[in-house]
Amino acid sequence: MRAEIQTVVQEIEKSLELLRQRMDWDTAKHRLEEFNARVEDPNLWDDPAKAQKLMRERQSLVDAIDTHDAINQEMSDNIELIELGEMEGDNEVIGEAESALKSLKEKAGAKELEALLNGEADANDTFLEINAGAGGTESCDWASMLARMYVRWAEKRGYTVELQSESAGEEAGIKSAAYKISGHNAYGWLKSESGVHRLVRISPYDSAAKRHTSFSSVWVYPVVDDDIEIEVNPADIRIDTYRSSGAGGQHVNTTDSAVRITHHPTGIVVTSSEKSQHQNRDIAMKALKSRLYQMELDRRTADINAAHEAKGDAGWGNQIRSYVLQPYQMVKDLRTNVETSDTKGVLDGDLDQFMAATLAMNVSGKSRAEAQGED
Repeated sequence: MRAEIQTVVQEIEKSLELLRQRMDWDTAKHRLEEFNARVEDPNLWDDPAKAQKLMRERQSLVDAIDTHDAINQEMSDNIELIELGEMEGDNEVIGEAESALKSLKEKAGAKELEALLNGEADANDTFLEINAGAGGTESCDWASMLARMYVRWAEKRGYTVELQSESAGEEAGIKSAAYKISGHNAYGWLKSESGVHRLVRISPYDSAAKRHTSFSSVWVYPVVDDDIEIEVNPADIRIDTYRSSGAGGQHVNTTDSAVRITHHPTGIVVTSSEKSQHQNRDIAMKALKSRLYQMELDRRTADINAAHEAKGDAGWGNQIRSYVLQPYQMVKDLRTNVETSDTKGVLDGDLDQFMAATLAMNVSGKSRAEAQGED
């Protein structure tokens, strides 16, 4: 086997080892047997919330075991093909097997990275808020572009996206929007997107066709599981009802059914304007509890998050990522130095490379550039 392919195999084996560590391989099969026994309990669904949580945990373990076994089997099969091809002098078989191993290395690396999503709330659904910042109409349009980008990203992953509330810009775009994104590890992937996003482009709203810089902020926090108790003192909140001013169509309420909850001790404000007043109160209260839970998570991980998860003001000096459309094409993450010239792809939801790099940095404590400098 060529030295290059031996190195590829070693990288796959490293990824498999990390997957085993993350799922505690020595006890994984036993835990799965315990899950299976509990699933067969006829009284399981007496408590639907606990039953659903159990089923999610079981499926997560099943997926992890199946992923490990599938990668390990594919690696072994292709190594055998290479050895067989070498014995028979069949370069075509060798080439196909080597190509398969290189592809498998990328797949194993992606699964290894996903295995790092083992934070307390990483597996949860998530709330995503977008707010236009400095820049007037330009920033409202930029906020709308960001909303589309995240919706496209979520849809590509098979996640469910629900619009919770939306406030239209005066001339174009949106002043703000809030979404609930549901799917395994939705919060774990999106949490690194919190911060200010900067856009540089020729303004479509400027008759002089001058270059403009716009800012919008993104805020991500996990949907709180039902078994996590977050206490909210009724005396600490104010609940207001109002008429929605959405973008039109199905998002406009004809009655004062939208709900705004203000949490006085923290200054947190959450809204919901998509359903009945009763449903909006429930949605907004869940969002408030999730925000408070996020604050607690941030306190626990302050050393890690201080540098790049502080929301800050939506303006100069606080951005985590720059999107330049003119005079050149580039999207660059200012935390990890990951960049690409495929601005169209990014704005169409191709965000995984940025999320993956930030996740790896959070684990290692180093940006990609720093890690490469040590190689």
